[in-house]
Amino acid sequence: MEMAEKKANIDLSGIFPPIPTPFKTDGEDIDYEKLKENFDKWNSKPFKGYVVMGTNGESVYMSESEKISMVVAARRLANKNQLIIAGSGCESTMATINLSNEMAKAGADALLILTPCYFKSGMNTEALYQHYIKVADSIEKPLILYNMPGNTGIDMDSNLVTRLSEHPNIIGLKDSGGDLSKMADIVYKTRDSQFQVLAGSAGFLYPALALGSVGGICALANVLGDEVCRLYELFIGGHMDEAVVLQQKLVEPGQAVTRRYSVPGLKHSLDCNGFYGGPCRSPLRSLNGIAQKEVEQAFIQNGFDLKSL
Repeated sequence: MEMAEKKANIDLSGIFPPIPTPFKTDGEDIDYEKLKENFDKWNSKPFKGYVVMGTNGESVYMSESEKISMVVAARRLANKNQLIIAGSGCESTMATINLSNEMAKAGADALLILTPCYFKSGMNTEALYQHYIKVADSIEKPLILYNMPGNTGIDMDSNLVTRLSEHPNIIGLKDSGGDLSKMADIVYKTRDSQFQVLAGSAGFLYPALALGSVGGICALANVLGDEVCRLYELFIGGHMDEAVVLQQKLVEPGQAVTRRYSVPGLKHSLDCNGFYGGPCRSPLRSLNGIAQKEVEQAFIQNGFDLKSL
């Protein structure tokens, strides 16, 4: 496939929080009032946009109608100049296409599509290539690849990503794997295809930017939005010494809301910092007291005061 100009010229440079879904106290119904309260605070941060129905949105536990309603709500609540990226990956190619187009109608500017993984042994390079190409050919909005081997057990290699980057409707990659050598390889090999790489965690945002990533989709930005955006701005402004110091402070809290405690850790940290986190949807459970304290200490020990403590 020859290099082709991208169909949609969407600039992904900047920081996107992958927002959690707020549930009412029973953990079942979506609490749209609490969602609005969170957006009222998030909209004061210099975010490029928001990711809806990603991993942190507990999308695997959501019905299709709930997913679409969250996209509608996010589009309504976000600032008009902010992008809405919606997670639309499903296990089948057909379902992914259908949900992607419904989310586009609901207001999504781009679709973030996770690798299918249930039949893991069958998800070889060619199967994934054909899946993404068929989806990209069939959806109305641009596609962003989503590589998250920690959850899927599938790690797209740089050659596959490079091949996919040549498609005019595949505009970027969110990489949550943290393999910086692979990220550097992808950035270098896709340098002529208008392809944009986003770091999947605040814990390695600075090195990802140094290697050519254009920004990040960072769970920690939900809680420390100003700080994560400042790290990005320090880097862009050439203030590398300050950026390195801030990056070091963000590593531990970033890990607390991702690989250590995942969504329950993120929701607890939101509850502690003036936002609404609330319960998770079953079977995911909220943190116990010991784990809550460990999450809190990850922030406090790095100089971030939790407002409700």
